[in-house]
Amino acid sequence: MGAQKAARDEEFRTFAGSAWTRLFRTAYLLAGDRHGAEDLVQQALERAYVAWGRVRAADDPPAYVRRILVNEHARRFRRRPAEQLVHDLPERAAPAGTDPDDRAVLLAALGALPPRQRQAVVLRYWEDLTETQTAAAMGCSVGTVKSQASKGLAKLRAASPLNGLTSIGGGR
Repeated sequence: MGAQKAARDEEFRTFAGSAWTRLFRTAYLLAGDRHGAEDLVQQALERAYVAWGRVRAADDPPAYVRRILVNEHARRFRRRPAEQLVHDLPERAAPAGTDPDDRAVLLAALGALPPRQRQAVVLRYWEDLTETQTAAAMGCSVGTVKSQASKGLAKLRAASPLNGLTSIGGGR
């Protein structure tokens, strides 16, 4: 039993190490701050560890854990007071070739979206999931994904500082 548990733990550690960066990026965009994102990923991975038998048997273990992450994010918003729902995003170094001002404006606007719209936009356009994958991660219908993503993109486009950015939801 001890060797089996050690092998299971090692398998989970390998999975968590390889999935951390992508989960963190998604969590950062959903939570809006580094510490909240780290907590969100940690909670998702804790739940995944407890259910590791089901997770590793799933058709797509990273998608299973992403769904856990999105559910954890949704639980947070149900528990938080309204005045804490929108907050400023910290300054971060942008990837090469990205205008840091554009990135900061986009992240701030994204942080102002309601939770479901933010989830739909982040999963659909930032994570580049299909509508079906996004629906599975959010636990809703494809129609809801389309509706929430459309509303979220409309709000992002309407945000006056974003008028100069041309790549918001480009071509989808």
